[in-house]
Amino acid sequence: MKIIVAEKISASAVAQLQEPGWVVITADQLDGELPQQLETADALIVRSAVQADSKLLAHAHKLRVIGRAGVGVDNIDLEAATHKGIAVMNTPGANAVAVAEQSMGMMLAMARHLCRADALMHAGKWEKKSLQGTELRGKTLGIIGLGRIGMEVARRARAFGMDLVGHDPFVSVAVAKEQGIRLAELDEVYAVADYITLHVGLTPQTTGMINEASIAKMKKNVRLVNCARGELVNEADLAKALQCGHVAAAAIDVFTEEPPKNSPLLGLQNVVLTPHTGGSTAEAQEAVGVQIAQQVKEYLKHGVIQNAVNVPSVSAEEYAAMQPYIVLAERMGAFLAQVSEGSLEEISIRYGGHIAEWKTELIRNAAIKGILNQALEEKANLVNAARIAQERGLHVLESHKAKASTGGAGSVLSIFLKTATEEHMVKGAVLHGEAARLLHVDGIDVEAPLERNLIYMRNRDVPGVIGKVGTILGEESINIADFSLGRRVIEKDSEQREAIAVVHVDGQVSVEVLKRLREIPAVQQAKAVRLF
Repeated sequence: MKIIVAEKISASAVAQLQEPGWVVITADQLDGELPQQLETADALIVRSAVQADSKLLAHAHKLRVIGRAGVGVDNIDLEAATHKGIAVMNTPGANAVAVAEQSMGMMLAMARHLCRADALMHAGKWEKKSLQGTELRGKTLGIIGLGRIGMEVARRARAFGMDLVGHDPFVSVAVAKEQGIRLAELDEVYAVADYITLHVGLTPQTTGMINEASIAKMKKNVRLVNCARGELVNEADLAKALQCGHVAAAAIDVFTEEPPKNSPLLGLQNVVLTPHTGGSTAEAQEAVGVQIAQQVKEYLKHGVIQNAVNVPSVSAEEYAAMQPYIVLAERMGAFLAQVSEGSLEEISIRYGGHIAEWKTELIRNAAIKGILNQALEEKANLVNAARIAQERGLHVLESHKAKASTGGAGSVLSIFLKTATEEHMVKGAVLHGEAARLLHVDGIDVEAPLERNLIYMRNRDVPGVIGKVGTILGEESINIADFSLGRRVIEKDSEQREAIAVVHVDGQVSVEVLKRLREIPAVQQAKAVRLF
């Protein structure tokens, strides 16, 4: 067995790979010959500098696994690796403790004015009275995002005697309760928390979530911690709130622009600023190297894949047939997640037609991925989606109803989504070999393309609605690519009807446009849906 460690990892991590008969080639032994060495290698371990692209992987005649010592895999061509049957693994969560500890440290720094105290002492000033602080004990901590890092923060905050309230639509009440966290809607977290810490991923829904409107819902003198992503916070709005005193203090490790050159937070005294060092500890870097070495070793010895980020092994023929349905499932899941409200409880997937006879794990995971990735910090993929759902206490059910079919038209995928407050079901199919189409929403037939930018509307079926929608979109310079409409009678023997519209448009739909659409008297719901 030959393993290439193309970038520097710790000596203890390299030691994990030492086995009788195994050859380990480290970065300092490559001497610029990575492509040549890769021709006879079974495994490749990289960090972020080596570009494992299709050109490099063309030399990988025996390669079985690529291990990324870290989370991001932007430097690895996943499609090329998948087509060559190479498993790609990363190390999510290895820095969770480091980020959680920094988040707690930032809370302490704000509570006890540690940064200002240090600066005053170095300036030769003894200003004890002005540095009187507060305790974390008895304060309410709002944790937004309950992935690995959020849960680690919760464990530590409990030890400080803090009361915990959290928001994460993709965590069950039972799992949260085990960690002493009371789940709540986002507005309630804003209203009751003395401290708020962010641990969500960056999505269209979370971008700029801390803004003038959300800050106005927060308790006066709230303190905010962001060790997640800089784009979650509108820095200008936060700066105004800090200056007027509505937000007592903030502690920021991540910025929209890094390094921050023009951030309004730089000149404020009541802000703790650190240069994106949340995961930068010796222990975290050590853990990343050791973890990926152990994962690669397990795969080579026993075929166990941990934290894989690409699809499981399937033949080229199977993958080619399955790929359009993988796309369909992910887009249907993303559509459902964006039109639904409330904490997720159950996902049910039904396969009808010849796809019911396939190995459907990839299609199932694509649907879960589409649902979960609307809010998760830890991104789900075609391999880990079911595991993430299980860890978060979500029920995923599947049923198969096969029937004779010689073409794609006879295969229908149905996804049912249940939240704490509502239920939705959609059906879809692949038409013309590759076109992902929506067929049915909540009992209403409505054929629509599942393309990038959509507007989803529910309204009373009365004259004039379509015209008003078209007028508003025209006035906002939004081009309509497709307008799909379906309707049904609300009650038997009744003339009242409900309609659903799915409008495919060119370009993103702003909050202002949605507001105008909702102001149409007959419109009951209008949402923007973005599919990637």
